[in-house]
Amino acid sequence: NFVSTLDGVVSLGIPGQAGGGEISGFNPHDRMVMGLLRAAADAVVVGAGTLRSVPDHVWTAEYIHPALAGPFSALRSSLGQSGPPLTVIVTARGEIDPALRVFQSGEAPVLIVTSTQGLERLRTFGLPPSVQVEAVQATGRLSARSILGAVGRVHVSDRLLVEGGPHLLGDFFAEELVDEQFLTLSPQLAGRDSTGERPGLVAGRTLAPEHPRWGALVSVKRGGDHLFLRYAFPSRAPA
Repeated sequence: NFVSTLDGVVSLGIPGQAGGGEISGFNPHDRMVMGLLRAAADAVVVGAGTLRSVPDHVWTAEYIHPALAGPFSALRSSLGQSGPPLTVIVTARGEIDPALRVFQSGEAPVLIVTSTQGLERLRTFGLPPSVQVEAVQATGRLSARSILGAVGRVHVSDRLLVEGGPHLLGDFFAEELVDEQFLTLSPQLAGRDSTGERPGLVAGRTLAPEHPRWGALVSVKRGGDHLFLRYAFPSRAPA
C-alpha cells in the first residue's frame, strides 16, 4: 500500500516531511484504507528508512485511524485474528533507534529482519521481549524472499502488507512477490530537481523493458479529489 502524487513522488525526501502524510495531505480516506489493510493483515512490513521518516509511528489499524478502532477490531475478529499484526522492520545493518515507540511500547509484536552483521549491533541494544530478531544472511541487501522466510518462521502469515519504502517494495516486485498493489493517487504535484531524491513507487530496481510488471486493474474508488486504485499482479514465481 502506497500513496503517490500525480507526478509519481512517494516521499518528499525531507527530514521531518518524508512520510506518506505529506503526500496524501493527511487525507482521512487514505488513513481509513491504511487502517483497513492493517486490520486484515497478519504482518506489516516496513523498511528502516520508512521507520526513520515516521519515528513515532505504530503500524496498527487503530493508530492510523483511531475513530474506527472498534470496526477494525471487529474485522480482525471475523478473520480469526487476535491482537495486532506483527510489525516487521527490515534493516540489513541493524541501524535502528531502540528507544522508538514501536519497540518500547509493546502495542504490537515486532520482528526485526537483519543480517548477521546487523544482529551483532542489535544485540547491544537491550531490546524488550516483545521484539524478536532474525538474521537471514551474512551481509548485504536482504532479499524479499528471505524476509518472507523469516516472517514465516516467527508468525504464521497469509496476508503480508508491505508499506515501504520504495526500495523495499522494489525488491518484492523484482522477485515477483507482490499479489496486489493498493495505490492512493493524491491530487498534488511535488516536482523534482537535482538537489535531493524524491523516489517513485519502485526505487533501486529496473523492471522494464526486460522484466516489466503489468498489473490488472481490480477497482477504482474516489474520496473527494483522491483516487484509490487496486491492481492485481499475477505471479510467475514458484510458490
